[in-house]
Amino acid sequence: MAALIVPAGCRQLNVSPLAHVILGRRRPGRVTTSAALSTPPRGGDPVDWAEATSSFFQQDSRPIMLFDGVCNLCNGGVKFVRDNDRQRRIRFEPLQSEGGKKLLRRSGRAPDDISSVVLVEKDRSYIKSEAVLKIMEYIDLPFPQLAFFLQFVPLFIRDYAYDNVANNRYTIFGRSDSCEI
Repeated sequence: MAALIVPAGCRQLNVSPLAHVILGRRRPGRVTTSAALSTPPRGGDPVDWAEATSSFFQQDSRPIMLFDGVCNLCNGGVKFVRDNDRQRRIRFEPLQSEGGKKLLRRSGRAPDDISSVVLVEKDRSYIKSEAVLKIMEYIDLPFPQLAFFLQFVPLFIRDYAYDNVANNRYTIFGRSDSCEI
């Protein structure tokens, strides 16, 4: 049984790839699945990460860009965004910080997952190429217009390119001993 991660505020779902056996229906060449609400983990109530991180947006509603604080490419990306965000519409938080880990959980990701930039808004989070395009919408011209045209590139192609760069970022760009911010 595999767990499906859902956004904060929703209950976790368990999805069984063998649902056709459970349901008593077996259709040749066809796999059906079902979902059931999981029980809360033992030892306490599950954490409502939207509530646990609501303080991040109480006094400042600007979105937060989560980035790998020791990645030279990521630090360069943060510097680029800061230089092209004259109205300071985006805040920044390293993925490795305590706040970054909490916001990752709010976004439905593991707290140690540093594989993607994440843009966290008050009500939604974006990852991989969607995060990059959303960040481009917040910064100065001509990037919102460029993001508009790039959205027509299929997501699987954008994420494929993103993953190739992300998976090789330390090899190509190196890493720092500490976060520059």
